[in-house]
Amino acid sequence: MKILFASSEAHPFIKTGGLADVSGSLPNALVALKQKARLVLPAYQSVLKKIPQKSLKKVAELTVNGCGKVLSARILQLKIGAIDGVDFPVWLVDIPELFDRPGNPYLAEDGTDWWDNGERFAVFSMVVNEIAMDRVGLKWKPDVVNANDWQTGLVPALLSLEKDAPKTVFTIHNMAYPGNFPKSLFDNLHLPWKLWGIEGVEFYGHFSMLKAGLIKADWVSTVSPTYAKEICYPEFAYGLEGVLQKRHEEGRLVGIINGIDEHVWNPETDNLIVQNYSVKKGRMAAKQANKEALLSELCLFRGEKEKKSVARLANCLDKPLIGFVGRMVGQKGMDLVLDVMPEIIQQTNANFVIVGAGEKHYEAQVKELAKKFPTRIWAFMGYSESLAHRVEAGADMFLMPSRFEPCGLNQMYSLAYGTPPIVHHTGGLADTVVNATDENIKAGTATGFVFYDPSRHALKSTILHALHLFGKKRTWQKIQKTGMEQPLGWKNSAKKYVELYSENK
Repeated sequence: MKILFASSEAHPFIKTGGLADVSGSLPNALVALKQKARLVLPAYQSVLKKIPQKSLKKVAELTVNGCGKVLSARILQLKIGAIDGVDFPVWLVDIPELFDRPGNPYLAEDGTDWWDNGERFAVFSMVVNEIAMDRVGLKWKPDVVNANDWQTGLVPALLSLEKDAPKTVFTIHNMAYPGNFPKSLFDNLHLPWKLWGIEGVEFYGHFSMLKAGLIKADWVSTVSPTYAKEICYPEFAYGLEGVLQKRHEEGRLVGIINGIDEHVWNPETDNLIVQNYSVKKGRMAAKQANKEALLSELCLFRGEKEKKSVARLANCLDKPLIGFVGRMVGQKGMDLVLDVMPEIIQQTNANFVIVGAGEKHYEAQVKELAKKFPTRIWAFMGYSESLAHRVEAGADMFLMPSRFEPCGLNQMYSLAYGTPPIVHHTGGLADTVVNATDENIKAGTATGFVFYDPSRHALKSTILHALHLFGKKRTWQKIQKTGMEQPLGWKNSAKKYVELYSENK
């Protein structure tokens, strides 16, 4: 099949979260299954700077209506093989007025939303619609278009009005981002009036691009079976539970767990860690070597005389190291982490490494704790892909107490790296981590630690349980080994996507 994958971000081009990991790795998995997948992505300033100009070729040009103006758009095709790990054609939609600016895809450098995000991604969706209908001269029409999150939610809606349109799948990566804008944006873009209304893109008088995808796509998918159930309830649906319940009743809502890119996240081949290992070879010694390198890199003992620092490092190697990599926001349970960390530090010998960025008050509290416990907590504010790999390889366990998590990838990276995750029972976390109860340990199915109530008490008791088992080396190694043996790649999930793409409209 010919599959057009439309996304607002994709690794290794540009990344703010899990959407980029999926958009960069799922097309590769589809190509491996002999499908003809192509990715279409906005040509952001940072993306064009990253790609050598000789690797890009203009293959089409068109005009598209913006808000009160006509915009020129170029379609640039990336030469296959120009970017390592990208084994499929990529089209970049180059509209300088909308995408040639600094900052990440959605935020200006000061951290606020771009004022014209609605126009930017609506126009991008209009261009994707033209590509999908083969009206830009590319001589390629997909059998199915897979749009992703609100930024491309308008694509299925526009295609629903076309004759002989490709099938559409709309994938939800996170319902918390609805893409809601004033009705004036809908009017100023001169979008088809047929799309307005309760059975269309209207959401309490506003224009919702997320609803556009949910209500107009042939199929709606989301990134784990549990999250597909959860989003039918008000707690997770953000006012759209009626739409989602209807899609579920129609049999048009499915949950397919994400996979991980095993070329990127694989301890056996990872060139970002100091010593490679696998479930069969060198796991224990390499984990210890990576832990030592991570602790040294973190400068936990900076300012001490070298002899004392080396002695403290050696002493610290036998102490459990708990890692956290992610956004410092309430959704990720950051408040719970901050609540329990001082008590864990005072009551146990565990140390912490925290990597991420997010809400300023959480960042400030993390910095304050790191200052208070300088030889027990190390914090890196910001995101570092290479450091994320080294934390997965060097930490003993991984903290992921999300209040909700559509799929989650870090817990799967942790399983692959032999770093048992500590997770809240929700979404994809519930689908991928098997709790280390006595029964599950005995049955050889335990892969991590699960708590069922998003409270500080449940998190603390689960961390203490994990630390207790960390002291039982044989049991700990059994949990590690079981996690590393899990099939975490895209192969099985990609097959399920192919089955979905093959379904009738």
